[in-house]
Amino acid sequence: MLRTEQVNQFYGGSHTLWDLSLEVPEGSCTCLMGRNGVGKTTLLRTIMGLVPLRSGRIEYAGESMAGAPVERRARAGIGYVPQGREIFPQLTVEENLRVGLAGRRDRGARVPDDVFALFPVLREMLSRRGGDLSGGQQQQLAIGRALVSEPRFLILDEPTEGIQPNIVKQIGDVILHLNRERGLTVLLVEQKLQFARRVASRFCILDRGRKVAEGGIAELDDGLVREHLTV
Repeated sequence: MLRTEQVNQFYGGSHTLWDLSLEVPEGSCTCLMGRNGVGKTTLLRTIMGLVPLRSGRIEYAGESMAGAPVERRARAGIGYVPQGREIFPQLTVEENLRVGLAGRRDRGARVPDDVFALFPVLREMLSRRGGDLSGGQQQQLAIGRALVSEPRFLILDEPTEGIQPNIVKQIGDVILHLNRERGLTVLLVEQKLQFARRVASRFCILDRGRKVAEGGIAELDDGLVREHLTV
């Protein structure tokens, strides 16, 4: 469903991604892994069009995304949950969710009931300001906002970062449901090894901006973990 070919990126004078080719098959849940600072978030932001592609190619559903603005990618069916959530703290939960309507292909004006079925707490807190929610609730709001557009491909950047264990489990349950029961293709960055092994079907490891290993999640053995993931 998504393919990057020979992608290069720079941050100032620093070369951050090196000839990076990645394929995310339709219906998979692929976990992008690696130590801090190896280029994982840069790759996600490049896929979403938040930073311009310096060289290489990005294809989504067989179509080149070269130069496509964020809005076009969203309407093509790509949902994005950034690291740190980036909700609007002064807007209510309902207003935050309605922001996601702008990415719908049908320009719908109503938040789908499915979002509240997945995250019931959001319905209970519709009138609360986003900034008044706990970290875990804000993460549920950020994921819910992405799901409002009813994407076919969902990108999640460290969805369990700073989240209490019970919410981590719930988020894992939601990802499994969306991927395995609804067929949503998922690409996520995740540092928690246990969580990654639970929800992902495939993995890709980056080191210093280069792809160093990939495969089915069962192939993520202790040797790869020691070499590329432990600190």
